[in-house]
Amino acid sequence: SRHDAMSVPSVARARNLICGTVASIPLEYYKTSTGEVIAPPRWIKQLSKSQPSFVTLTWVVDSLLFYGVAYLLVTERYAEDGRPSAMEWVANTRVTFTTDLNGMFVTQYYVDAAPVDMNDIITIQGFDEGVLERGSRTIQAAIDVQKAAAIAAATPMATTVIKNSGADLPAAEVQGLLAAWKNARQTRSTAYLTSTLDAQNIGFSPKDMMYTEAIQNLATEIARLCGIPAYYLSADQNTSMTYANILDERKQLVALAFQPYISAIEQRLSMDDISTAGHYVKFDLDSTFLRTEPMDRLLVIEKLLSLGLIDLNQAMEMEDLTPNGSDM
Repeated sequence: SRHDAMSVPSVARARNLICGTVASIPLEYYKTSTGEVIAPPRWIKQLSKSQPSFVTLTWVVDSLLFYGVAYLLVTERYAEDGRPSAMEWVANTRVTFTTDLNGMFVTQYYVDAAPVDMNDIITIQGFDEGVLERGSRTIQAAIDVQKAAAIAAATPMATTVIKNSGADLPAAEVQGLLAAWKNARQTRSTAYLTSTLDAQNIGFSPKDMMYTEAIQNLATEIARLCGIPAYYLSADQNTSMTYANILDERKQLVALAFQPYISAIEQRLSMDDISTAGHYVKFDLDSTFLRTEPMDRLLVIEKLLSLGLIDLNQAMEMEDLTPNGSDM
């Protein structure tokens, strides 16, 4: 289950990295013919009336990551065209559906076992079946290793026994012998035993069980499962990656991990049943997550001004400045 998967620190870290970062990037509304940003409908800035868009989008990406599909329930519509003006995320565990006889098309969706109008449920399809399906064995292995390590830490077993091949000793002498052995092992590593006594190791130490190595290896596998570089989970300590600046790392992260979720959300919200014809929705990566250094931006703006491609007011707007030069 998702609850079990999130109990694995590597899964939780990967989920929070992917979902939290994608959700923090603002949505913008563009005109298809010119590519310019225009005044958006209300839901662009706040999908749900009951929570910030960051929260809603976080759970949408969460559903895409774990289940391969996300559901939005339309709660309000514009009177003029019937398009959604507000919608809420619905947990995948609350949604069921029936299909046609061939199992190809959904004929009815249910939320909490109650049927909903097919026009009121918006499905955002992911690019695969989700990590709970394709990565179940890896995640379960990580859970099992963590449980085994926790049990070993909570119930340590004696790893040495002293075997007596001579006459049985009285209980008091046995207890004294064990106490002396334990005390000696705390102060020195060598020991002397009589000819009738023999020390034997039993069981496996936590080091022999290689819990740490197994957890590290599974963290790397989970990084692969989620499509992110292992070092973002601190799973690959011996990485040979050379120095790269923050922007280059972020570009790589977008390409490797974020883009499938970004594209799934952008393209679904841009469809004609949600956005008006001639417009599309896009995450504004350049203004936040991939925003370049101030000096680099100023050089680009200076070049655009010199070529007459933009005017001064447009240049100020590119830097989020009002025409009088103060911050917006």
